[in-house]
Amino acid sequence: MSNFLAEAIGTFILILLGDGVVAGVVLKKSKAENAGWVVISIGWGLAVMVAAYMVGHYSGAYLNPALTIGFAVAGKLAWSQVFPMIVAQMIGAFLGAVVVFIHYFPHWKETDDAAAKLAVFCTGPAIRSPFSNLISEVVGTFVLVLALLAFGAKGVEFGPGLQTFVVGWLIVSIGMSLGGTTGYAINPARDLGPRIAHAILPIPGKGSSDWGYAWIPVVGPVVGAVLAAWAFIGLFH
Repeated sequence: MSNFLAEAIGTFILILLGDGVVAGVVLKKSKAENAGWVVISIGWGLAVMVAAYMVGHYSGAYLNPALTIGFAVAGKLAWSQVFPMIVAQMIGAFLGAVVVFIHYFPHWKETDDAAAKLAVFCTGPAIRSPFSNLISEVVGTFVLVLALLAFGAKGVEFGPGLQTFVVGWLIVSIGMSLGGTTGYAINPARDLGPRIAHAILPIPGKGSSDWGYAWIPVVGPVVGAVLAAWAFIGLFH
């Protein structure tokens, strides 16, 4: 399997399960309705874990443009692989969101809240404050990328397959501790791919795709990833 296909499949699974848990919690007449933030955080962590176990041995399971860029800045990934991987991640994220739409098809009509429908696909701030929202995405992604780089540093050892398990719980930790401000995109493809799907798909009563906010979960994670790569070079080398 090529890196491109692995990243597309992995990101597809990530979004299918990640957006899927949000849909289950926020859409009306779902059996998981109102299950809450803890379920969403755990669901996203498990989504990352499952996707990484599926394709990690093919491409490294970056599944995130910010992470891909951060690893390239840190010298852990060839720059020639960055653009094709990001394209694959965007395709996988878009397609994952489309399948979530199909899977929950009867529930869109039953849900009157346009904001809840948008939340299935992409992130949004609890309190809209562009600077603070941007900082939240920078901080969350900084923790993600620095931790992942540190996991591979000299002297840090995990048993076979254990690191991927730990990464899943890292996502849960970020979600529970830092995710309450913006919904913790920490991944441009995770937000932008499904946001494009929301704009295109015939979702009943869907409202705006909130493009005015869309730059924050793209720029914030990239900035956080680059800062984390620099911190890793300075602290762990």
